[in-house]
Parts: sequence; structure tokens; C-alpha cells
Amino acid sequence: MSLVAWLRAQGIPIPTDPNAAAIAGAVAVIIFAFAAGWWIGQRAGPRLTALVHRLMGRAEGHAYRSGVAIVGMLLAALALLLALPFFTASPFALVLVAVALGVAVARLAYSLVRLAGLGSGYAWLLAAVVFVVAAAGSLGGLQPLLATLDRASVEVGTRRISLLGVVNAVVVIAVLFAVARLANRVLTHSIGRLTRLDVSQRALVQKLAGIAVIVVAALIGIDLLGIDLTALAVFSGALGLAVGFGLQKTVGNLLSGLILLMDRSVKPGDVIVVGETFGQVTKIGVRAVSVVTRDGKEHLIPNEQLMVEPVENWSYSSRNVRIHIPVGVAYASDLPLAQKLMIEAATAAERVLKTPAPTVWLRGFGDSSVDHEILAWINDPEAGVGNVQSDIFNRLWLLFQEHGIEIPYPQSDVHIRSLPETTGAIVEQRS
Repeated sequence: MSLVAWLRAQGIPIPTDPNAAAIAGAVAVIIFAFAAGWWIGQRAGPRLTALVHRLMGRAEGHAYRSGVAIVGMLLAALALLLALPFFTASPFALVLVAVALGVAVARLAYSLVRLAGLGSGYAWLLAAVVFVVAAAGSLGGLQPLLATLDRASVEVGTRRISLLGVVNAVVVIAVLFAVARLANRVLTHSIGRLTRLDVSQRALVQKLAGIAVIVVAALIGIDLLGIDLTALAVFSGALGLAVGFGLQKTVGNLLSGLILLMDRSVKPGDVIVVGETFGQVTKIGVRAVSVVTRDGKEHLIPNEQLMVEPVENWSYSSRNVRIHIPVGVAYASDLPLAQKLMIEAATAAERVLKTPAPTVWLRGFGDSSVDHEILAWINDPEAGVGNVQSDIFNRLWLLFQEHGIEIPYPQSDVHIRSLPETTGAIVEQRS
């Protein structure tokens, strides 16, 4: 049996006698539909792109192209759908319009998926499925196609698994995944624009909204696929055991992250010290907190570690941080002048606050120098403290040289009280 005969046996109409006038009309309608859609899309597409930017905070090049394609292909699909009944008398023309309608709907689906931020492979797969469904539905062959897929089945125990059920499950999961991804992006961007909430509150609401989207999508998927919830009783028990044993740390980190956001003891933007890690918190994730050091290295610290170990938060209640800079001067130096120059160098530094003003403490009398400590305040610890110390040291070096203040180096005086007789004789001969 040939392919044409098999398709006709499945109920799909295959044209036999071409109608030149109807085919020419179908081609003209197709060209007009796509041309009109492209023309209107070029003008209305940027507005859709601007709306996407407001909702999702994304306006890349593919977002602009997707906006133009969505408007254009939507109008082209509507025009072809309206023109479809006029070509039912000519099978060849009907096939042309049906294929064009499938292409327009498939391109529309591809653009929507790409606009949701999903990969091109995922978009192509969904577009191919949409093309087959749209073209077959336009030709009246959708029901025979579904019946054929339903007949391809296997028996597993008391259950019957058909190819139609597998395809249905894949399509439902793919669509729900795309919708959930898009909804999560829109909610995340919308919540991030709420100025009445601080950073930690916005992050907490974003995570709760993301969890709610996943739960709703899962429940809708279970309902659409007709899964009996009572059949999941054994699975839920196994999942509970997995959480209790294998996923204990994962669940602990998830709950710890939520507690950190609710407690607000550590929030994005804070400058913290955990162990030997010093840096700024950029993100509190499901599993770990991202801390970026001044060297640009990103440390991922498990959320649970911040709950059980001491954390030094430099910006918890106030962003003002006092830095300590040790300075030593020679014993012969003018100490009041040296202390005045230290305060002058600290005050001249750009990041040092004028209030509270810098101060100088005399810490003690060392072996080689009189030890001082410059105390200065900054309010941007995320920018680092080493560069502030370097700025003050450079200014202080110039001021000390200008006013003759000596910075000593380690030295020791050796006093000899007695020498052996042979050594003493040698010394007397040389002298």
C-alpha cells in the first residue's frame, strides 16, 4: 500500500484533481496574510516588546524579534483560518492553506516559547508538534491521527499505555513548564519592582511565589493527565523516606534560606565574614548563599552553615564600619605633629566619613617605634577596606616626608659587658 493510499485510509483527504484557479487564489491569500502580518508586526511588535520589558525586565534582540513575529504570525494565522472555509471545494488549495496555517501557528508557538526564556531546541520541538496538530486539524485528519496514535498501545499489568497518552503527557508537561517559567519570570520581575519592600522581603516573596507557581503547575498537570492521587500514596511515603535520609541536607538548606530571609539577619547586599570568607552577599538561593569577595571570587556557602556558625555582619544594623590602621613613628619624632598629620591623611581620604571624624590612638611604646593606630569610619564596606588603608598610607607617607617625621625600621643596640681574654687581646691589637 502506497503512502497516499494509507493516508486516505486513515481519513485524511488527499487531492486528486488540481484546480488552477483555486490554487492561485490560495497562493494569493497566503502571500497577503503573511505580508499583512509582517507589515503590522513591524509596527505593533515594538509595543509588545516594551510590554515584555516592563513585565519581565528583558528586552534583548531575540525578545524584539519574538515580539514582531508573535504579532505578525498571529494576524496571519487568523487570516488563514478565516479563509480556510472558502477552499474546501478544492483539495489542493485546501492543503496549501492548511500547511501555511500550520507554519504560522508553529512560528507563533516558537516565538512564544523563546519569549518565555526557554531554549531553541525546546521551542523547535513544541513548534513541530503544533504544526502537525494545526495542519492535520485544518484538513480534517486530526481525529484519524489521534485514533491511530491511540491504537498503538501496550498492556502493562492492568494498565494500557498508548502512544497517544505518551504524546499527550509530553505536550501537557511541556506547555505547563513553559507557562510556569513565564509566570515565574513575570512574578519575579514584578515583585522586584515593589519599592515598599526591602531587599530581603522581596527575595522572600519571590521564592514563595516561585514555589506556589510550581505547586499550582504540578496540580494542574495531575488533573489534566487524569492521575489518581490515591496512587501516589506509596510514592509520597518513599519521598518522605528520601527526604528523611538522602535529602535531609537539601531540605535543611531550603528551610534555612527561608528563615534567613524572614529573619533578615543576612540579606542581599550585606557584607559578611564567615570563617575566612569576607565579601558581599549577592543572592540567597535555595541551597546556598552567594558571597562575592573583593577578588571577584564567588563563594557558595550552604544556608545551613550560616544558621549554625558565627557570622560577622558588617551592615546588619548600620553600614558604618570603623577600620584600624597601625602606624609607627621614631622615638625622636614630634609626636603631636605626627598625630596631627595622621588625622589629616585620614580626613583627606575620599571614602572616610567626616562624621564620626577620624581619631588617632597611641597604642604603646614598641621596641623600635612609638605605635599609633588611626581609627576611621566608612559606610561602604562592600567596596573593601584595603584600598582605604592604601589611600591613607600614601597620603601619610608624603606628609611625613614633607615634615621630617621618620618611620623607623627594626633595630637593636648591643652592649658588650665583657669579652674573653683572647678576644679582648685581638680587639686591643686592632684598635
